[in-house]
Amino acid sequence: MRRIAMTALPLILMACSAENATGQNAAAPADKPFAIATIADFDSPWAMTFLPDGRALVTEKAGEMLLFDPKNGTKIPIAGIPTVDSAGQGGLMDVVLSPGFAQDKMVYFSFSESRDGGKGVALAKGGFAQASDGTTSLTDVQVIFRASPYVEGNGHYSGRVAFSPDGKYLFFTNGERQKFDPAQDPKSTLGKVLRLNPDGTPAAGNPLAAKGFHPAIWSYGHRNLLGIAFDADGRLWEQEMGPKGGDEVNLIKPGLNYGYPTVSNGSHYDGRDIPDHKPGDGFEAPKVSWNPVISPAGLLYYSGDMFPAWKGSLFIGGLSSKALVRVKLDGENAAKGDQWDMGARIRDVDQGPDGALWVLEDGGDGSQGRLLKLTPKR
Repeated sequence: MRRIAMTALPLILMACSAENATGQNAAAPADKPFAIATIADFDSPWAMTFLPDGRALVTEKAGEMLLFDPKNGTKIPIAGIPTVDSAGQGGLMDVVLSPGFAQDKMVYFSFSESRDGGKGVALAKGGFAQASDGTTSLTDVQVIFRASPYVEGNGHYSGRVAFSPDGKYLFFTNGERQKFDPAQDPKSTLGKVLRLNPDGTPAAGNPLAAKGFHPAIWSYGHRNLLGIAFDADGRLWEQEMGPKGGDEVNLIKPGLNYGYPTVSNGSHYDGRDIPDHKPGDGFEAPKVSWNPVISPAGLLYYSGDMFPAWKGSLFIGGLSSKALVRVKLDGENAAKGDQWDMGARIRDVDQGPDGALWVLEDGGDGSQGRLLKLTPKR
């Protein structure tokens, strides 16, 4: 594990400055309905989450987790992060707080690693601790779950994390690692949404265990799952990158098969066709799909009051589309809302304590890795 020398701390404390659901892309308005403030710049950030005191934890692809204070721009590297394999699409990925963070100080995070001749995504937890001199660390870090199997390659780790609204369960996404068939393999966790206990063990009562599936599996037939979020009524929404075409927003229900790679609204990159979703094919179809793609990254269910017209919407970052995308929800239905050109690859979207939208650029292909705060135009 990496540790920070005390003599380096003074150098560390640095300030820094729709159309419908049938697959048609929503038009981008000429004028954005929000003001954009640049708050900070990071090195290929991947995810963020706010602490109760208004500070935030930010992960960077190369393996750094930072404690960031939006009030003064201070960044403090957090010691205790395991070794990260950041090749390709790998990196230090999602970060979320325990539902009981105020008492237990527990932070959960995901990362890609290399071990035993293969690579995979792991889920870990550690206790947040900050000393009086500002030194910050995660203590007693434990890896509580690893995808299986670990395989060769650097793609489609996924690694998104969300707690159920009641705080009892931890949902964790495992991508199919660009290997296609594991998404339908009942023994593999690849290409799946998993439901775990907070200690990382498979939750009792998962819907497919009695059928011989890996006991952690909640749903299957997924590709590269880069966002999960619960809505106000406890429904679990997920977005994933499709192949060539066919990016998806799905309503995740226990035990269902979402079809990949047997069906998809996209095609293989080598030009081979994949049958489209169609009624009666035995697979759960997406609620919204995109072709051309948006390359979705991150997923936020917006519950704030700062943008009242958007309350109850999903927000998605767009990588290749360099966009912020809004999806409208109506019970179990979804439809495209707005798509705003942000001029940079967007990796994550979060909601601030005051209801503002916070957006992370990913620092690749011309993006600067900036943290942006979006507020209503006056």
